[in-house]
Amino acid sequence: MREILREIGMIARALDSISNIEFKEFNLTKGQYLYLIRICENPGIIQEKVAEMLKVDRTTAARAIKKLEIQGFIVKKEDDHNKKIKKLYPTEKGRKLYPFLKREGDHSNQIALTGLSEEEAAMLFDLLQRVRKNVEIDWELVKKGNKREY
Repeated sequence: MREILREIGMIARALDSISNIEFKEFNLTKGQYLYLIRICENPGIIQEKVAEMLKVDRTTAARAIKKLEIQGFIVKKEDDHNKKIKKLYPTEKGRKLYPFLKREGDHSNQIALTGLSEEEAAMLFDLLQRVRKNVEIDWELVKKGNKREY
């Protein structure tokens, strides 16, 4: 069997490294830009939902979100109906940076798909979504403290 997950991992690490270097001037590191993008695209989202979208544990998400808050990219606001719920919103500083982050993501996507036809890109997208859904089953299992059977 081909080492598909190794290829996916190399692609993800390369793109993450590129982004970390390009976003260094904004003091965004270690994937913080991913959190900011999700919050900008989903104002009022809760921290747990961001963690779920990015497939990270709650502690990792909490740490990254706290840094974004300290840096003034996002703000937490209490829910009007339930004070325990903290909703996340981009600040003006975060909203101003979003178009740059989006442009970089679009460019990376374009470069990654160079040489693929529309049909091939659509097929790749479909296949990767199916792979992600398969992996999510184990992710949910392990996240809840269970062990996978090999």
